[in-house]
Amino acid sequence: MERAREPVGAAYWRVLAAAAIVASFATAAAGATAFDALVGTWTGSGQIRYQDGQTERVRCNAYYSEGGERLALAIRCRSDSNQIEVRGHLTQRGEKVTGDWEERTFNASGSAEGRVSATRLNVSITGGGFSGSMSVTFGGSRQTVVISTEGISMKSVTITLVKG
Repeated sequence: MERAREPVGAAYWRVLAAAAIVASFATAAAGATAFDALVGTWTGSGQIRYQDGQTERVRCNAYYSEGGERLALAIRCRSDSNQIEVRGHLTQRGEKVTGDWEERTFNASGSAEGRVSATRLNVSITGGGFSGSMSVTFGGSRQTVVISTEGISMKSVTITLVKG
């Protein structure tokens, strides 16, 4: 008994449809980046620690935009006596991150470079007469930001934020 042959056109369309489905899943998986997980508005609180050992509670808002291989960020924190406003633009190439930053209250700016993974962003910041680091650990709707500095009166800021 001879097997019936499928028309060439039908086989072609079935293969093309399967390829399109596989390509759409691959594109969706490859398109999601760590920066995409951060995009949005976040709010929370934390603590500023000063060079002299004093600490203050802070309330913070963070705004992340763009996504993909680029991230624009603005983190604003206020205490009873101070405010901090960090802005930056980062570009991701694989695990490597480069960009620029500025802190408006302490009037400092410079460059940033570091690494990013699916749940963590670590950058070193230099310029403006001081150096430091920023670490952002994130997952789901929660993130922790730790900024450490040298060369200014603010020693560190630690905040916990939730996506809102």
